[in-house]
Amino acid sequence: MPTSGVTAGAIAARLSAIGLPTRVEEHTRFTTVEAEVPEALSAESWREVLDVVADADRFGLLATSLNGRTLWAAVRKTVPTTGDVGGPGYQR
Repeated sequence: MPTSGVTAGAIAARLSAIGLPTRVEEHTRFTTVEAEVPEALSAESWREVLDVVADADRFGLLATSLNGRTLWAAVRKTVPTTGDVGGPGYQR
């Protein structure tokens, strides 16, 4: 599993331990974690959540009146070095 997947998995596990339902998704450049945040989350839990998402490259909170609040965190996938750009079958 790529490093981004391991980090995202750890973030998801820690958010789940706080009591937030999470989902992890793989994208081309990022692995993302999303968690539904209840309205009644305590200040102490918010501090824990912020400590957890600090391990991500980017994070934010999407809040709408229709869908509630969704916390998201994105972990960047490793970019190949110049020598590896073409992949193992690439001929120069």
